[in-house]
Amino acid sequence: MKTLKFSDTLVPLVLSGAKDSTWRLFDDKDLRKGDELSLVNKDTGEQFAKAHIVFVQEKQLNKLDDTDQDGHELYESEEKMLEDFRKYYGDRVTLESMVKVIKFKLAE
Repeated sequence: MKTLKFSDTLVPLVLSGAKDSTWRLFDDKDLRKGDELSLVNKDTGEQFAKAHIVFVQEKQLNKLDDTDQDGHELYESEEKMLEDFRKYYGDRVTLESMVKVIKFKLAE
C-alpha cells in the first residue's frame, strides 16, 4: 500500500469528500490507477483513511484546466500555485514542471 500525506487543514476536506483529487510532482512512488493508498495526516503522522486511485493523468502545471481542479483546492493565480508547490518541492518547480493529477476514492 502506498502512502499519500496531506496537511492537517486538508484532512477534513478529504474525509467529507470535498477533496478527492491531489496533484503530485516528481512522483517517486510511481502512483497508478488502482493503487491502494494509506492517507496520512502530515502533521501528526497518523493514518486518517484508506483510498484507491481511480484516475491518473500527467501534464505540465501550466496546462492544468478547470476539469483538473475538480475536487482540488483552487489557486487564485499561477504565482500562488507555484509558491505553494515550492514549499513542498523547492525552487525546482516551474510552470513547465510535470504534475500527476490523481483522483482517489475513499475506501468504505
